[in-house]
Amino acid sequence: MELRHLRYFVAVAEEEHVTRAAFRLGIQQPPLSQQIQALEDELGVKLFVRSARTIRLSATGKFFLSEARKILAQSEQAIERVRRFDLGEEGRLRIGFTSSSSMHGATRSLIRAFRAAYPLIAVEIDEGATHDLLCEVEQEHLDVAFIRSDVTRYPALATISLLEEEMVVALPAEHPLAIDPRERITLSELRDESFILYRQINGSGIANIVLDACEREGFVPKVVGEPSRLMSALYLVATGIGISVMPKSMVQFLNSDVVYKSFEATSNPRVPVNIAYRKAADSVSMIRFLTLANEARRLQPL
Repeated sequence: MELRHLRYFVAVAEEEHVTRAAFRLGIQQPPLSQQIQALEDELGVKLFVRSARTIRLSATGKFFLSEARKILAQSEQAIERVRRFDLGEEGRLRIGFTSSSSMHGATRSLIRAFRAAYPLIAVEIDEGATHDLLCEVEQEHLDVAFIRSDVTRYPALATISLLEEEMVVALPAEHPLAIDPRERITLSELRDESFILYRQINGSGIANIVLDACEREGFVPKVVGEPSRLMSALYLVATGIGISVMPKSMVQFLNSDVVYKSFEATSNPRVPVNIAYRKAADSVSMIRFLTLANEARRLQPL
């Protein structure tokens, strides 16, 4: 049985006249009669009660009409949905975040813009460490991932650099630099400090950027703690164990035991927010998202 057979049947049932149904369908009357007869033969039932001048549904035909209309409606819905999916208007987008990248308002703004533009696309969110997220993207369990590092160790992946974020230093509230009235300090002033270094297992990102920045200033920081979460690093700073250099977006987490200081422009390290994706991926949903990301990147202030 084909969908066209159901359409023929519904037309004849609604018109109660083969000739009018044939005109409605744009086909000749004899082939239409043959198709209806073939449908009855295939089903092994009589769908119509025929007389010399009339044709009307049998009881079985009335039941089948309801089922045929349901099937045709479902097929039309399926066709419409697959067309929407092909246009990127419907489907699914799976997004991963590192904990630090999720803190920046630009990432939330981008997802809000995407959901507003494509409300029929289901957006799924996951959080994890950089290495784990990039493996998930490689293995097609995620479509894109917001990360703080590059993807040079992952040849199947590429990135869009959404923005470069300034970094700040988080200081214990009683620290001399926290009491200092200056709004900005230099990174070199931290050479003798104990560093709480945020570092993910198997990840690069923030830790490497901080270490490289310190090396450019001519010192190697004394690391006294390496928590895998930024909030844990803040907690250690609040207890007075050391200081921590972290993305400026962390300033939103106010704590009476922590004071944030910005860096002078000459020594201000920056950390990226990158969007990783598979080079070979052809998901329309993902392409739509990356297009929006490129537009958002051009609007980001320098």
